[in-house]
Amino acid sequence: MQSAIRTFHRTAALGICAASLLATSTLASAQQPSTALAMQAPANDARFARFVPSGQPSATRLDYSLWNEALNFFVFSMGASLRERAPSVQPNLGTRRVYGHTSGYRLEANRVTFSYLEDDVIQSLADYRRDLELTADEIDIASLARNEQLAFWINLHNVAIIEQIAKNYPLKNPSELMIDGYDLPLDEAPFITVNGVGMSPRDIRTKIVYPNWSDPKVMYGFFRGDIGGPSLRREAYNGRNVGRLLDSAAKEFANALRAVDKRGSTMRVSKIYEEARPFYFADWPQDIRAHISDFASEEVREILADTSEVDPVLYETSIADLANGEKEPSYSNVFSTDENGMPVYPDPRVPENVRRMVQERDAKVAKMLRHQDRVGRVYIITEQDEQPAEPEVVE
Repeated sequence: MQSAIRTFHRTAALGICAASLLATSTLASAQQPSTALAMQAPANDARFARFVPSGQPSATRLDYSLWNEALNFFVFSMGASLRERAPSVQPNLGTRRVYGHTSGYRLEANRVTFSYLEDDVIQSLADYRRDLELTADEIDIASLARNEQLAFWINLHNVAIIEQIAKNYPLKNPSELMIDGYDLPLDEAPFITVNGVGMSPRDIRTKIVYPNWSDPKVMYGFFRGDIGGPSLRREAYNGRNVGRLLDSAAKEFANALRAVDKRGSTMRVSKIYEEARPFYFADWPQDIRAHISDFASEEVREILADTSEVDPVLYETSIADLANGEKEPSYSNVFSTDENGMPVYPDPRVPENVRRMVQERDAKVAKMLRHQDRVGRVYIITEQDEQPAEPEVVE
């Protein structure tokens, strides 16, 4: 894993633009493919008017192969949700303290191996984010095809989130990270600059993408650094795969326990739907129920049928890593035994909190494979859905 990430670093350090411009003669024609009633979408911000998609897209395409390589090696797939809360965690032998993730949602959402990212890789992330920003100085982002624009904004948002968390790691809750020089939290600090406009990750979502794309599945492309949000994919978004990846991400999230559960007659849903509510779900709760129904499994459909109210209260703020943002001390004199009673010493290269997370994930996948009703969702583990010949355009 480290060798591949170092390749990403060396290439970025050479100054090669993160989103290489590919000259093409034409774009394939296939790319054209309650109280809430009082809520309204926020007024347009004049600073972001230059990013409104134009009506005549250019034939320029962007290449994210470097980012794709990096994601493939530092994103750890957790698989689809079993819609079961993870069991309580017992302390390690010799201590009362529990290290690592303990949340009932800890077996959901892909992870970034932040604890294994070295300084040169973290610098590469900063360089790559800057390259993406500079791309907007070379080309007019708003003149690209809609899928190209959407992929650009999703990738820039996610690179920036990962970069800032990596720079400040270890930490447990990304939402509480204050960005140097702004005295604002990660999601609100305008540390990203595109074509001279300072913007925050939330600005990208709510002032550029949500106002200009009518399909609510765009929500699922944005990684927020924690377990509670949509999973980070192991594949970079681009103009051809963005529709496919968003469909897959929507199915994973809408059917996850961290996104939808039931308490009495109320369907509790993720807070990400509250943020998007003024743009996509103004007729609440009818709109959000219809949206979730579009992607729902049989179990979630039963929740939709058995509830009358919708409350956007779910959100797990723990960092989406393997170690819960902490370094566990090693105990060389503590060991376990195998089935034959022989001592098993921990591998000093893998902290026990990380080892436990991986073992729990493996047990979860084995359980999925033992139950026929779960096999149909194994595609989330591999994330190798077949790419259609004619990409869908996300409007």
